[in-house]
Amino acid sequence: MAYEAVDYETITLERRGQVAVLTLNRPDRLNAISQGLRREVEQAVAAVRGDDEARALVLTGAGRGFCAGADLMGTGPVATGRPEEPTSQDGRMDEMGWVGRWAMMWRTFDKPIVGAINGVAAGAGMSTALACDVRLGSPAARFKSVFIERSLSPDSGLSYFLPRVVGYAAAADIIFTSRTVEAEEALRIGLLNRSVPTESLLDEAVAYAEQMAQWPPLALRMSKRVLQHNVDVQIEEALRYETVGLGYARKAPNDVKESRAAFLEKRKGVYTGA
Repeated sequence: MAYEAVDYETITLERRGQVAVLTLNRPDRLNAISQGLRREVEQAVAAVRGDDEARALVLTGAGRGFCAGADLMGTGPVATGRPEEPTSQDGRMDEMGWVGRWAMMWRTFDKPIVGAINGVAAGAGMSTALACDVRLGSPAARFKSVFIERSLSPDSGLSYFLPRVVGYAAAADIIFTSRTVEAEEALRIGLLNRSVPTESLLDEAVAYAEQMAQWPPLALRMSKRVLQHNVDVQIEEALRYETVGLGYARKAPNDVKESRAAFLEKRKGVYTGA
């Protein structure tokens, strides 16, 4: 799939082997979410999801910021926080608005997402970072919820993702005070999984994603689905869903055979998703 053929204005999208790299590319605005960026990210995520050769996604920002949240300098619904004026019945029945759809886009993407947090992640940008499965950060990485400063309660999934990453009390501390969490603390409390030098952040994030992408792709995607589903259920349902997951993960019979052969022959497997 030739991502380069798409003429994006606010993002870049490339594939490095089996890892797609999506870069928010409005560095002059710290990659704040405009209507245009939102549309292009939605298009890019759909492209990566449909690309069987892309088995993991790295998400990062251009310049000195990861994502500063909604672009408050504009005049559209992203800036104002108000939903678009609906023109259809479905639109008028929309309960989520763009912020909800933005969160669901990341939540339902069933390939691993590695966040390469290169700078500030604030508001909806913080929500986006936390929607990643794992996060690597440079010393410049920092997190700030921001919402309460704008006379808002959290949106874009922050109230869902944050307590699942750091626990309720730590989430309350971060949201209620709107304080900045610097990289060292972020690593300690789990907002970051690893700290890496600024100059090697993207390369290390891609290498990390490659560790995931080497495995059977259906098993990898189903592993993410099972993990996400079972965070919020009782053990009986979790065990039942694990059984369901085993069936889906083994719908690639060639990969099943290859995994056994690689084990017996003590070599690295070569998996195709077939």
